[in-house]
Amino acid sequence: MDNQAEVREFLTSRRAKITPEQAGLPAGTRRRVPGLRRSEVAALADVSVEYYAKLERGNLAGVSPAVLEAVARSLRLDDAERAHLLHLAQAADGSDALARPRRRATTRRWKPHPSLQWTLDAVTEGPAFVRNGRMDLLAVNRLARAFYADVYADPHNQENLARFTFLSPDARRFYPDWDQAADISVAILRTEAGRNPHDKELHDLVGELSTRSDAFRTRWGAHDVRHHGTGSKRYHHPAVGDLTLAYEGLEMAAEPGLTLTIYTAEPASPSEQSLRLLASWAATPQPPEPAPHTSD
Repeated sequence: MDNQAEVREFLTSRRAKITPEQAGLPAGTRRRVPGLRRSEVAALADVSVEYYAKLERGNLAGVSPAVLEAVARSLRLDDAERAHLLHLAQAADGSDALARPRRRATTRRWKPHPSLQWTLDAVTEGPAFVRNGRMDLLAVNRLARAFYADVYADPHNQENLARFTFLSPDARRFYPDWDQAADISVAILRTEAGRNPHDKELHDLVGELSTRSDAFRTRWGAHDVRHHGTGSKRYHHPAVGDLTLAYEGLEMAAEPGLTLTIYTAEPASPSEQSLRLLASWAATPQPPEPAPHTSD
């Protein structure tokens, strides 16, 4: 991805989100830009207007950590946004290859170590799975495969949650809060793009989704990023109905770039009963598809 364009659009979009009041500045009148002016960010970061304008044109090469921190503080960046800015700066310096964790050339072909699969299979109370930053499902327990039955049912999804979210007609049923799910999916991909800017498969996925989904293209242009570690979501599963599940995402120290996620339900809740029903459904052999009728 074009690093200068990424930097320019990210900084511009963050500046547009901060009001003068939020930054402790007088609002004034006749403001022609949303959010802060460049001169106001420069003043808050204690750099010259010319220097900040150079940064916002996309030139982060050689910028000191102190200046990056000052800009992050002035734009009120959260932890995920600060990390994204740092990754963009590393890419501009050409140091991202050293800074980012070692990855295999093609994560899509990654196979779980037997002990990892045993660990996943030992989780019997909720879906557990491993994904990469492109949101490919790489390893799952039986309950996760049943939970994501719609994802696995259509080969066009290619076992990818982002592709399912934006291209599958089943996604809006599966995610009752579809807009939230869509926002999170794009933010995860955008975060991965900053962390691993040379991932060709990620470029291809973003290109495909941008071409085929207006909803994705609009969200991608917002340059939102996030750390997706914990929270809760609502789902509607075709076999067991509505579920509200909490999730915990754990970065895998032995496999940089991969995340282990476990879903669980509140004890004694209807969702816990539904998960048990889903586990029973997953353990029941499904009838084979009927053979096509042929005439003599």
